[in-house]
Amino acid sequence: MYLQRPLLVLSIFAATVTSLISSLLEKRRTLDSRSLGRRDVDLETLYPEHNISVPIDYFHNETKYEPHSDGTFPLRYWFDASYYKDGGPVIVLQSGETDGTGRLPFLQKGIIHQLAQATNGIGVILEHRYYGTSFPTPDLSTENMRFLTTEQALADMAYFAQNVVFEGLENKNLTAPETPYIGYGGSYAGAFVAFLRVQYPDVYYGTISSSGVTEAIYDFWRYYEPVREYGPPDCIATHTKLINVVDTILLNNTAYTPQLKSAFGLSDVTHDDDFAQVLSYPIGGWQGRNWDPAVNDPSFSEYCANITSPTTTTTTTMISNSSNTNTNTNTTTETIHQLLTAAGYANQTSTLTVPMHNFITYIQTTYVQPILASTSNSSSALEQEYNTHNATAYSTSTSLSDSPRRSWPYQYCTEYGYLQTGSSVPPSNGLPLISRLLTLDYNSLICRLAFNITQPPNTSSAINEKYGGFGIAYDRLAIIDGEQDPWRGASPHSVIAPGGGARESTVTRPFLLVEGAVHHWDENGVFPNETSGDVPPGPVREVQRMEVEFVRAWLEEFDCEKEGGG
Repeated sequence: MYLQRPLLVLSIFAATVTSLISSLLEKRRTLDSRSLGRRDVDLETLYPEHNISVPIDYFHNETKYEPHSDGTFPLRYWFDASYYKDGGPVIVLQSGETDGTGRLPFLQKGIIHQLAQATNGIGVILEHRYYGTSFPTPDLSTENMRFLTTEQALADMAYFAQNVVFEGLENKNLTAPETPYIGYGGSYAGAFVAFLRVQYPDVYYGTISSSGVTEAIYDFWRYYEPVREYGPPDCIATHTKLINVVDTILLNNTAYTPQLKSAFGLSDVTHDDDFAQVLSYPIGGWQGRNWDPAVNDPSFSEYCANITSPTTTTTTTMISNSSNTNTNTNTTTETIHQLLTAAGYANQTSTLTVPMHNFITYIQTTYVQPILASTSNSSSALEQEYNTHNATAYSTSTSLSDSPRRSWPYQYCTEYGYLQTGSSVPPSNGLPLISRLLTLDYNSLICRLAFNITQPPNTSSAINEKYGGFGIAYDRLAIIDGEQDPWRGASPHSVIAPGGGARESTVTRPFLLVEGAVHHWDENGVFPNETSGDVPPGPVREVQRMEVEFVRAWLEEFDCEKEGGG
């Protein structure tokens, strides 16, 4: 989260519950696999994996890495040299906070494929340490995660460019700086390659940061503000009222809390903040919207269609919960009226009853019934699924297979923050889009329980001052962001960045905001026979065309420097 909200998860790119994260990541992998399009081919067969041995610890003068290590570990990568011709570049996509296999479609038809084809280059997917199979330690205990830092991972990517030997091309020197290396990344990986250009300018000749979250922000309440600004007004207005109904009861009229939880089928969820988080999930689907039908997440649109429907939605599935076994998911109008009245909306029952009913139905259908169906209606299943306060669960999840649940949280607990709160939204912005129970204290539970990290990361010294934050700029560093991206608020295009997020865009320093786009939309691609009038959309086609043009210009500059001995 990527950065799929601090999943983040994440994510980049919210859910810290073990099984929920697994299910969301599986959903992401399913979406990624669909992007194979009409080609009946296994990408892991088409692009065999390789490994390069890299140092575990590059910084023996830094006490935070003690005890230091002189060892090495295998860093995984994949490449495609189909278009390579002598003198061509190596274009490396940093896979970021996930298993690198999920990035293989970009070798086949995404931006890496497009750039490699246009420049006669080699396309590469490089896995990030502590993800996939690229582990420098035997487990993920807190002590063994000390080598998971941005600076160590940046050193990996530089080491790769200076030492890799591509299978089948052993007779060629394709290392930097003799060969031009171009880095690309999206989201956290977008920030990563921006930092890479600043830290290793003699190794990577240029980089493209797409939706790069270059400003580390501990309390990232602004995450949902683009949803407020660009989402369907009727949906946003209705949703914020529904969340406010929930918050008002949970915070101010607690006598109705049991009835509220029961209405949603979540009586078994003990902690009110866990309950409120489940009800805040649907709005998070905004980030998953994509122009590519193969990877688009329709959940945001489906949710909005439900809560703005003029008629009630129903389901006949029977669910169980400890307080009312085999309760039908059709909550009565009387119950809804009681809840609305308890929240101070007695004078709006005529307009909010149907939306509240459909909100309840959507939560039950999407987040309650699937859990119960997979556990034979166990009365404790929902508590196990959504309880983020379970210290034992965190302390026992330290095997390498737990990487999706530990590696990115460790990074945002120690360096980045990005905790998405409802409690910090200024009243002047309007009602928050997620519950006010989602506080910094709640969102940092995983930091304390999983890693015993009790203080916020020093985002200023760890990231912003060191690498550039909002103001990061460098020759041959392209900054590309989506106009409607929820992560835009942590990027150089943020309205709170210097100059209000506006800069001149040049070939040397491209600075592009993609109209209507969400999260690194330029990264995706389709086969020629899949294109249509709006696939890809015009703004995406244009930014991808510009990427090809300015990378070609950079490579011409490289050739001139090389010929001139510069």
